[in-house]
Amino acid sequence: MVVTRPRGAVACLVIVVMLASGCSSDDDEINADDRAAPSTTSSAPERSGGSATHDPAPVVDVIEYDVPSGSHPHDVAVAVDGSVWYTAQGSGELGRLTPETGQVDEIPLGGGSRPHGVIVGPDGAPWITDGGLDAIVRVDPSTSDVQTFPLPRDDVNLNTAVFDGDGTLWFTGQAGIYGRLSVDSGEIDLYEAPRGQGPYGIAATPDGDVYFASLANSYLARVDRATGAATVIEPPTAAQGTRRVWSDSRGRLWTSQWEAGQVAVYDPGTDEWEEWRLPGDEPQAYAVYVDDRDRVWLSDFGANALVAFDPASEEFVSFPLPSDPGEVRQLHGRSDEVWGAESAADKLVVVRSR
Repeated sequence: MVVTRPRGAVACLVIVVMLASGCSSDDDEINADDRAAPSTTSSAPERSGGSATHDPAPVVDVIEYDVPSGSHPHDVAVAVDGSVWYTAQGSGELGRLTPETGQVDEIPLGGGSRPHGVIVGPDGAPWITDGGLDAIVRVDPSTSDVQTFPLPRDDVNLNTAVFDGDGTLWFTGQAGIYGRLSVDSGEIDLYEAPRGQGPYGIAATPDGDVYFASLANSYLARVDRATGAATVIEPPTAAQGTRRVWSDSRGRLWTSQWEAGQVAVYDPGTDEWEEWRLPGDEPQAYAVYVDDRDRVWLSDFGANALVAFDPASEEFVSFPLPSDPGEVRQLHGRSDEVWGAESAADKLVVVRSR
């Protein structure tokens, strides 16, 4: 069954900012009906770090979309057609937002469902890591049919998934497990993670290599796709709480360090690390995402903001979230769009350049 929320059930807030050095503007609010233009405020982003001189950047909109109360969206995945899938962890559903109309469709995943991650697979379908069902779940984007791949044990605390270069699905479980699903056969293999609990974020490089992050044990790990063995890669900062990981176009691994409030990058080619602390007094870097221009995006719980990082200039630009608290736990996007799930506000948020 699919539950559809009409356009009128969605409320949007737009923050328009001009990213030009030295530019500022006064706050200006415009009220509008949900089914017409969204309400708009003008604000300036907060810059820090770096010393390079930049040309004026384009106007950026920060837009929020309501999702049903109690859904507590956790992860998002943007489909090729621009629709946005999200895991409704609070209600045990997979949601689909159509940004052009604001329509939200919800697909129940089964009794006891508590979905965490969602990604769009090579087949164009959303694939979900469901900690409540202890299963990998696939939803047909055309029919909404739900296909479940149960794990051989029920205490994994499933987290995040990624497809490697061969079309195999790899996933993490915070209970100290990572594993793989052979999509064609449905066979699932589980592996014990180094040092036990903690596997969280997972990513694949452009070459298809797989890396995962351990939040509880503060490391990055490289997975041997043939044997399943994981090799620990130690970041320079101890007890940093490496939470999520994303690859750039060069195959470098960018990680969010929750406990240290830092963003870090590991280069497999040189076996070298670099780390930068986010702006503010008490940053908490949760999600990380690298866009198609190799700009690095993070969610900062400490500042209640999305943060863009330019590796070339080493400059941060912060975008305060309209809702407080927002608690964006994961980021994804496509060209000129970065999407996040605001679990505390029951909203999705997008930073859109134009």
